[in-house]
Amino acid sequence: MKRFPFFLLFVLMFFSLNIQAQKEDRKPLTIGDIRTLHSNILNEDRILNIYLPGKYDTSKNYPVIYLLDGTMNEDFLHITGLVQFFNLMFQMPDFIIVGIANVDRRRDFTFHTDLKDLKKSYPTTGHSAEFIQFIKEELQPFISSNYKTNQTRYLVGQSLGGLLATEILLKEPELFTHYLIVSPSLWWDNESLLKNAKGLLGKQPELPLYVFIAVGKGEDKIMIRDANNLRDILLKSGKKNLALDFKLMTDDNHATILHNAIYEALVKLFPNKD
Repeated sequence: MKRFPFFLLFVLMFFSLNIQAQKEDRKPLTIGDIRTLHSNILNEDRILNIYLPGKYDTSKNYPVIYLLDGTMNEDFLHITGLVQFFNLMFQMPDFIIVGIANVDRRRDFTFHTDLKDLKKSYPTTGHSAEFIQFIKEELQPFISSNYKTNQTRYLVGQSLGGLLATEILLKEPELFTHYLIVSPSLWWDNESLLKNAKGLLGKQPELPLYVFIAVGKGEDKIMIRDANNLRDILLKSGKKNLALDFKLMTDDNHATILHNAIYEALVKLFPNKD
């Protein structure tokens, strides 16, 4: 009976040392920052998931990819993985990635509509103008003031995010230098953005822009048609400094396309090292 306390003490010491050793072997896996930016324009806090290159150097300036649907459980991690892969295997320089976590994407990514069925299905809809203002006046200045960036800015958006990316391309093209637009929901508001696209492009100054558009062969026929129409409008716009690539993803549908489409866009932009 007298040996039991000693044995118990020995066991506790063993587990304590084991736990301490495990703690010393374990380190956090860090690929960047999670920042909270309060938006006065949107009247809410917004979470930013920010990937920094492994050898992030404050003496250098980096291009930035702004990722819509940039929540951790949405597109942030797998798009970050693609960029890391292209840094390793292709001629892609180091990038900072800013994943904009969603609060209400139907609110933020759509512009006003008077169509009753859309207003019923999307009751918070119609506030893309405020979200674009947030990007322009709060988000981009925040990133530029807190990280070492240059003037190269990418925007990545799919579906309603592709609708927003197209709206920015047509209305505020100077916000980004590269637009990667995947399966844009241009059916929104009876395709009013497409119908106004020619006029909006006619008001734009000549800017050096790159646009990549992708749509899946397995997607709705309207989405395929609208993506093709956007391509044709841009091709006929007469913009001398606009570079455009279009990709019909023959093996993809709306659920599978984003990762593969961004891969194809990066192949276009950053050829293999060989």
